[in-house]
Amino acid sequence: MNTSDYTAKAEKVILELRKDRYYHNFTTSKIRNILSMVNEIYNDVLGEKDDSLPTAIQDRIMHLKVRLIYECGRERMVKKFYEKAGLDEIISGIGSSKKKFISFVRYMEALVAYHLYYGGGE
Repeated sequence: MNTSDYTAKAEKVILELRKDRYYHNFTTSKIRNILSMVNEIYNDVLGEKDDSLPTAIQDRIMHLKVRLIYECGRERMVKKFYEKAGLDEIISGIGSSKKKFISFVRYMEALVAYHLYYGGGE
């Protein structure tokens, strides 16, 4: 993902999701839970000196993907969020790149910010 357009992409995703009649079911706590999972990994990534992520962190990123897929199965709007935001492709493309993971974190933060800005449900 181009880092210069992540905010515009995040806003577009949230505006598209808002058109769904079930968007009100996509609560702030659900999207914050997703961000919380991302931030747990991010805190460890910040401590890494290399530009390449160690295997243990790469495994945690892939486990994050599994957890998100699980949430998609439980909640219709989480699935729409996951698909509309392109999270599968982004997470799969991180690999060992610290830079790509940090871009993903910023994108997730932007998604949460726009969700709140446009009145996401509580």
